[in-house]
Amino acid sequence: MDECKHYLVSLIFDRITGKFQLKIKDRESAGNILGETLKERVKKEDRNNTLVLGIPRGGLIIAEIIARKLVCGLDLFIVKRLRSPHNEELAVGAVTQDGTTYLNELIIEELKISQEFIEGEISHQLQEIKRLMQLFNNRNKTSNETNVFDFKNKTIVIVDDGAATGSTIIAAIRSVRKNMNPKRLIIALAVSPKGTINRLNNEGIDQIEVIASPQNRNFVSIEQYYQNFDQVTDKQVIEIMQRNSE
Repeated sequence: MDECKHYLVSLIFDRITGKFQLKIKDRESAGNILGETLKERVKKEDRNNTLVLGIPRGGLIIAEIIARKLVCGLDLFIVKRLRSPHNEELAVGAVTQDGTTYLNELIIEELKISQEFIEGEISHQLQEIKRLMQLFNNRNKTSNETNVFDFKNKTIVIVDDGAATGSTIIAAIRSVRKNMNPKRLIIALAVSPKGTINRLNNEGIDQIEVIASPQNRNFVSIEQYYQNFDQVTDKQVIEIMQRNSE
C-alpha cells in the first residue's frame, strides 16, 4: 500500500498547461498499485485459476508484480503494432502471436493506406513475433497448447503499461477470447485515455482496471504519465521469464 500512498502524493504540477497531472513513478509502482487493486477484485479462492498475461516488453514488468501479489500464474503474450507508413509511432492495428489481427479501419481509410502495405506490415510483424518468441524462449502455452489447459474456468488478466489507441489490447482480447474462452477476462493498464477505455469496454470484457485515464484532449503519449519510462530490454524480459519458469 506504500506505493499507492506514494502515487497519491505524486501529483506533479504541469506548468505548461496550468493543470495538475497524475504521474506514476515507474512500471514497478504501476504493478504494485494494480496488484493491490486486483487483490480486491479476484477472490482468494479464484487465484489458483488465474493467469496473468503480460504484453512485452513493459507490460511484463507490471504483470510479474501482479502475479506475485495474486500468487498466480504468469506468462507473456506477444502482440505487435501495425505501423503507419507515415508515422511508425501511430498504430493502425495490431497482430498477435497466433495471427489474430485487428485493423483500425477509420485510421486506415483516413490515411489512405493501401491493402498491399497492410499485408506487408502484418507479414513483417509476424516474423518479428516469431523472432521474439524464440529469443524469449517462450513455450507459447497460451496459443499452441491451449488443448492441454482448461481455460473455461480460469480468470485471465491481460496487462500492459499503457494503451494509446487500444490496438494491441483489442487484438489480445480477441485472440484470448478465440483461443482460451476464459470464464472471466480482466484488462489491467497503467495509462489509457477515456476514449480508448470506452472502445475496450465494447470488446466484451468483464472488467478494466486503469490507474490514469485522462481525457483524450489531454493525452499525448503514455510516457507523459510516468516519471520514469525507461526502455525495457530483451534481457529484462528473459530474466522475468526465467524467474517464473516452472
